[in-house]
This record gives sequence, structure tokens and C-alpha cells, in this order.
Amino acid sequence: MTHAMLKGSNVPLDAMAVRAVLRWTPGADVPDVDASALLLAADGRVRSDEDFVFYNQPRHPSGLVRRLPKKRVGDGLTDTIEADLAALDPSVDRVLVTASSDGATFGSVRDLRVLLYDAGPGGAEPLAVFDVKAETGEETAIICGELYRRGDAWKFRAVGQGYPTGLVGLATEYGISVDEDGDGAEEGADSGSSGDRARTRGQAAAHSASVPQPHAASPDRPQPQTQPYVPPLPAASPPSYGYPHPAPPQHPPVHQPSYGYPQPASAQSGYGYPQPVAAHAGEPEFTLPPMGPQFIRQ
Repeated sequence: MTHAMLKGSNVPLDAMAVRAVLRWTPGADVPDVDASALLLAADGRVRSDEDFVFYNQPRHPSGLVRRLPKKRVGDGLTDTIEADLAALDPSVDRVLVTASSDGATFGSVRDLRVLLYDAGPGGAEPLAVFDVKAETGEETAIICGELYRRGDAWKFRAVGQGYPTGLVGLATEYGISVDEDGDGAEEGADSGSSGDRARTRGQAAAHSASVPQPHAASPDRPQPQTQPYVPPLPAASPPSYGYPHPAPPQHPPVHQPSYGYPQPASAQSGYGYPQPVAAHAGEPEFTLPPMGPQFIRQ
């Protein structure tokens, strides 16, 4: 038999393992909804950050409380918390089932309800159904219900208490140490949006330990080899028009040997005229015959 619950009502549970299913109708203007759970001791606070089961920590270390993957059921979406109540440590007095909205308030979430099922093989029909209503429309986190001990038995209570400070504000109220410097958790507390994914300080420490750190300089570490310094060539000076240009310097400079004495410049030939031939010593001077016809017809 399914119990239709009102806010503040409770129902005893015969099942010792249950699934609390959050269900809502998605849409273009509807924010995403995330289910989470807080395991509380008798003083109403968590024993450690590990007692917070949510999207960044979907499984309690004991394995007895866990968040299941989201599913589409007909026209709706579901997000589920499953708990093995009979096996929980006696120090756990309550398990809060909560919902947080991503990017907008619960005033934009349609048809939000929590359905409680027996997690055993015969749990086809819900044990209880509670329609969760936003009281002010400004809530960004809501305690939908709680599983709590009464002697050796467990009960479920419909709560419906909202928070405008998002999942971060709700978690810190019950003793969770939230890392305000990681993944925008502080912004989520200011804006009331769970879209800035929170993480506990324990998760932040593990994240920092996993980030590789730069290696310090060591005398055993080989140093990079550097090339010898080569000075640059001097800049070429602009030409001096009308005068011989000096040859550009070479790098490194090349010195031409001067063998013996300076060499005379070679004489330029006079193109178009016979060149004089120097007479040898002791020979009569030779002259060309006069130019003209050499044979005259008699």
C-alpha cells in the first residue's frame, strides 16, 4: 500500500533497505535537480565529511548509502538515494534525503516529488509518496524527507524544509567543511545555486595532492647545453654615391697575403690599334712599311 504523505507526517518502515527517488518534469526553463544524503549522529551533525553523499562523492565509504545514476522515466527525470538501513552503524541516527537545483530556484521546478521504495526484489510499488512544494519559490536546496531510528525500527518523515543558500548552505549547517576555494563553492553559497559544484575539504586536499608539482633544481639533474656566443655582424653602411665603396667586412676577417712587394697594375689594352712591341737589345729597329697598295699594274 502506498502512503500519500503530507508535510510533517511519518510512516513506519518494514523494509530495511530503501530507495528514495526524486522525480520531476524537465523543460527548457526547468533547472536540473540533484539528490544527496547526509548521515547524522544523535547530535544532529555529521560525524565527518564522509557522511555527505552527493554528486562529487556518490558513495559512502561503508557502501551502505549511495547515489544512483539519473534516469528518464516516461516524461520525468529521476535521481535516487539508496540506503541499507539495517546495516548502518548504530552511531547514525538519521539520513536526510535532500534536493538541490542547478542554475535556478525550485520555483521553476515542476512536479517535484519523492517516492520511497523497498530496495528488495518485491519493491515495484512505492511505500510512500510526498509531493514537495517550494514555500517561497526562492529555495535552491530542500530537505525532502528523513529516515530516522525509533528503537530498533526505522521511520520516514516528510519534511519539505527549504534553503535559499543552496546545497553548500545546507551542508555547512549540518557540519560539513566545504572548500570555499575549490570549484566555485563560495560563489554557490552566495548565489544559492548548486551549479557551482561544491566539494568537501577532504576532496580538495586529495585533489591538491594529485596535481604534479614542478621539480626543484638539482645538481644531479643535467643542465641544458648552450651554444657559444657569436657577436653579430656590423650593420652595412649606406653607399656613398660617386666614390668607391669599401668592401664589407668579413666575419671572421680574412687577411690576403702580400707576397714580396706590391704588384704593378696590368696595362690596359688599346682596343683597335696595333700595340707597340719593345725592341730587343742588339737588334735594329723594325718599322712597318708604309700602308697602301703593294702591287701597281704597269
